[in-house]
Amino acid sequence: MFKKKPKARKIMSMQEIDELTSTGKPVLVDFYQVGCAPCQVMDGIMNELSREYGSSAHIVKADIARVPDAMDKFKIRSTPTMVLLATAPPKKSKKSRNRQGGTPGGKRPVTQRWRASGLVQKDQLARLLESNGARKATA
Repeated sequence: MFKKKPKARKIMSMQEIDELTSTGKPVLVDFYQVGCAPCQVMDGIMNELSREYGSSAHIVKADIARVPDAMDKFKIRSTPTMVLLATAPPKKSKKSRNRQGGTPGGKRPVTQRWRASGLVQKDQLARLLESNGARKATA
């Protein structure tokens, strides 16, 4: 009768972020702190995005008090801060079209593709996820 709705996954270490980025799917990380009113607003938006994009993207939340190394690595100065980690799309230059294979080893590195602090609209985050390879789950 009542179905539990999926929520954004809470992470507890930088190792978890590294594991998620190794899957090749875009990873949207919301760095928040308990008691922050804008963070609570973004919590609802992140949960909605998690339901909409299902398994095509990783939507996660990291409490900066529990993951202090993330503050240093991503240089978090205020909350909420959202960071998108994904592989860069292949360039569409003439040389790359003529070349077979692309980069040596065939795998592109995962980089920080986007970052914002404060409240961010849901449709902006949705466009960002889709431009980095995520697809909405069909219901």
